[in-house]
Amino acid sequence: MKTLFQKIIVLLTYFLLIVPVSAKEMPPDQLVRNTVDEVITILKQDGTKKGQKDRILDLIETKILPHFNFTRMTQLAMGKNWSKVESQQRKELVGEFQTLLVRTYSNALTNYRDEVIEVTPLTTQPNAKTTTVKTRVIQGRGKEPVPIDYSMEKTDQGWKVFDVTVAGVSLVTNYRSTFNSEIKKAGVDGLIASLVKKNKSLEGQ
Repeated sequence: MKTLFQKIIVLLTYFLLIVPVSAKEMPPDQLVRNTVDEVITILKQDGTKKGQKDRILDLIETKILPHFNFTRMTQLAMGKNWSKVESQQRKELVGEFQTLLVRTYSNALTNYRDEVIEVTPLTTQPNAKTTTVKTRVIQGRGKEPVPIDYSMEKTDQGWKVFDVTVAGVSLVTNYRSTFNSEIKKAGVDGLIASLVKKNKSLEGQ
């Protein structure tokens, strides 16, 4: 499953890399469809060579981060341990988890290979606060499509992602298992140290 997440995480980037000015008022499925089309066009025009990694990283940091709720993602990944974490530790955890996802996105984005993404039309109630946007990644070469569901919540700043489910496996739940294991071995500070180490290794790739 780890390999699947590494390959598929790039598609999270496609989703929110380039966001229109009107995205704040846009229904979540329309937002996905529009941004997927724009981003794939850019990728095909510019390519994804390793030499462009700094540019890709900058795009992710400036365009994706405002549209993910990393605090909630970290809280969900921590589970019951979140209530035991001190304020400063929470800041460090959110920062390192965010960096981990950004580094992973950046590395994965260089491997784009003309996959096609289908977005399922969504009927969302006007007052709905949360929803799930379902997509399918058509890989070609006889491979089975990969379903990716985006769990989103409506905020004053527009719709934000707080979890992603790939082929039935939640990204947050996947990390929760790892986080719990690290905490059992070395406590919260040990988890933070582990994330720092992982982020440094990703930075050098």
